[in-house]
Order: sequence, then C-alpha cells, then structure tokens
Amino acid sequence: MVTLEQGAGGKAMRDLVADVLTTGFPEDSLDVGRDAMDDGAVVPVGDRHVVFTTDSHVVQPPFFPGGDIGRLAVSGTVNDLAVMGATDVRALSNAVVVEAGYPESALERIADSMARTCREADTTIVTGDTKVMGHGDLDGVVLTTTGVGVADQVVGDDGLSPDDVLVITGEVGRHGVALLAEREGIDFGTTLESDVRPINGVVERALSAAEGDVTAMKDPTRMGLAGAASEMAMKSGVGIELREDRIPVPSDVKGASEMLGLNPLQIANEGIALLGVAPTAAEDVLTALRSHPDGEEAAAIGKAIDNEHGRVLLDTGLGTRYLREPATEPAPRIC
Repeated sequence: MVTLEQGAGGKAMRDLVADVLTTGFPEDSLDVGRDAMDDGAVVPVGDRHVVFTTDSHVVQPPFFPGGDIGRLAVSGTVNDLAVMGATDVRALSNAVVVEAGYPESALERIADSMARTCREADTTIVTGDTKVMGHGDLDGVVLTTTGVGVADQVVGDDGLSPDDVLVITGEVGRHGVALLAEREGIDFGTTLESDVRPINGVVERALSAAEGDVTAMKDPTRMGLAGAASEMAMKSGVGIELREDRIPVPSDVKGASEMLGLNPLQIANEGIALLGVAPTAAEDVLTALRSHPDGEEAAAIGKAIDNEHGRVLLDTGLGTRYLREPATEPAPRIC
C-alpha cells in the first residue's frame, strides 16, 4: 500500500520510483536519463543539450501568501530545468485536472498567475490538456507542467568534489513555513510570504560568472536544504559540512519554526538553488549572485569533504551533528 511518506520527496519516494515506477522500460542511451534520478533528462540535439522535465502540483491551500498553485507550477518546472543548466527555457506545457464545481473564478486566477510567472521566466505555455473529474473525485485542482530548455553546460546533482564550496542563492524556509501558517490559520504577528519564483535568471548569472566551475546544482524543495544536500552528497560520493551561522534563515522563519517545532533546514523552498562551486570560482559566483535581485542574500554555507561520504554535517558553533533529510514532510501537500 502506498503511503504519504512515499510521496514526500525523500528516500521512501526515491525507492518507490526506482523499485516500482521505472522498472521494465527499455534502456535509454542518454547521458542523463531515467537512472540518474535527477531533476530532468538530457537529450543531445546536435551540439546542444535539450533538458526535459515534468512535475505535478497538488498544494493546499492553492492560494497562499506570496503565491498560488499556478505560480508554483510554472516556477517548479522552470527551476528544475535551471538547476540542470537549462536556463534558456524554450516552452512549457500545462495539463489541468479540475474537480466539477470548482469555481471558474479561481481557475482564471490560477491561469493569470501562470501567465505572469511565464513572463518573469521569459518563457510561455504552448500546449496542454484539460480534464474535469466528478465532484468529490479530486481535491480541487491538479496541475502538471512539462518544460523543455536548452543548456550549453549540463550540471547534474552528482558532480561535487572535495573542497567544492556550497552556495545557497537565497534565504531558507520561507515557502514551507508560510504555507503551513496559512493552512493552519496561525498568526505569527508578521507577514510570512513564500519565496516561490522562477530562478533561471539568477542561476544564469552564476553560470556565466563561473565559466564551467559550477559542479553541481539542486533546488531544495521538499525536504528542504537538508534533503537537497543529502542527495547531492550521496550521489557525488562525498560528505558535506555546513556552517549553521552562515545559512541565511530569516528571523520570522526561525521564530515560526520554533513555535511549530520544525527545523527550517528541513522545510520546503521554491525560489532558491543550492550550488556546488569550485573553490577558485566561489567569490566570483557570490558576487554575481548578489548583483541579481533574487540573489541578494546568497551565501557560501559550507563545503564538500573527503569523508563521511553521503552524509551532511552541521557545524552549530557548539559542536557538529548530522543533518538528515526528514522521513516525511511536516505536513502533506507542500508543493
């Protein structure tokens, strides 16, 4: 029986995909294909790299401070392409499955939001599909977006080497905490907004500055920074050491997380990327990121190490402990 844990984005989900959903298919001949379990596949076309990705979005509530399911769907697909190096997003598709009785005004609001987000990402939706399910057969609306982008340099999530610098492009924890607060009706006395946004522009700034020295990338969505770093360490065969005092966690996110009993490093983000950068290029990448409106809070937060392979260590200033990805999301349907 499938459990919510198997849909949370962590090890249980990776095992479900590997053991059940991707078995029996013909082998692919791609450099980055199904077995890589990355954010997308890379299809060579001439001397260019076409990156292909798809994602379904089921979030409650569908409208939240800073965004909505439409903005989330476009941003999520654009960002999956961007963190593989495909910042030039050529086209998106959008499949909509909607419950009978769902307000048409809400659907219009979602479509408008998707259009605005496409303009931010310098892309557009070119095709799609629409289905209507019976009332009660679906929880509101589900969006499935697929994207195609072009990369001059493909960057996977498995390319870290010892001493590579770990760089985060922005503040951590905003999306998950804002959405949970909205869902539960909790007033923290401050305006908490999701960071959901397309990041292909800020990632392109980093890639241009690094001149081939960005070695790995991942967007820390479900399972947060802890999950993204753990997966990068495991796939790269290195350890990762993070400095807690260097990780940009906003004060309102820290306060809200403490009240909810959550670790902001394990909370979903939807508008930042985690980069591995060769040591010689780290300062140039940070300068480039901070010159972009979406990268002003960029920070070097740690490094890859040649021990503790597959694990993430967190230096708290008082000692060092393991930072593990959570077994499940703090609540379902974050993204």
